[in-house]
Amino acid sequence: MKRARLVFVTTALLGVVAGGAASTAAPTPAAINGPDAQVAPAVQVPAGNKLVAKFYAKGVQTYTCTTGAWKLLEPAATLADRLGRAVGLHSRGPIWVSTTDGSAVEAAPVDGARNELPGAVPELLLKAKTTRGAGVFAGVSYVQRLATKGGLAPSGGCAEGAQTSVRYEALYTFSAPAR
Repeated sequence: MKRARLVFVTTALLGVVAGGAASTAAPTPAAINGPDAQVAPAVQVPAGNKLVAKFYAKGVQTYTCTTGAWKLLEPAATLADRLGRAVGLHSRGPIWVSTTDGSAVEAAPVDGARNELPGAVPELLLKAKTTRGAGVFAGVSYVQRLATKGGLAPSGGCAEGAQTSVRYEALYTFSAPAR
């Protein structure tokens, strides 16, 4: 019985990782940012901080047309844990909120801390401005947006006030001061 269950679970997980029809779960952070993944020097977390959480995000970058050009209005994404379970939300601020414990972190991009990727929004390093709650985001000092896919503003002109949302994916890592 245990062997049959192991085969079933392994087959189901392979379907998820391979993007099979069996599931629509997001790839895990480990699959995206394994132990050998390289992080660009521009977006590395400063020494004295330790990784406390990694979540895979799937959502949209919403743009609005201002003076004939697309400008970022807000992100909207769901954060998933390593098993593909929804555990948080990412929105305007930017802010990340845990849907499991209510904790939150709001951050701002660090000047010059970005890594441009072809066809995707840039990787970023953000420094926490505020945190709340005693959960997963308590005490977070830095947030990284890594392994981005999609999310770029449309090219070309636009009609004043128009809005559009572009799908994106990213791996968000959260670090806190090492103690």
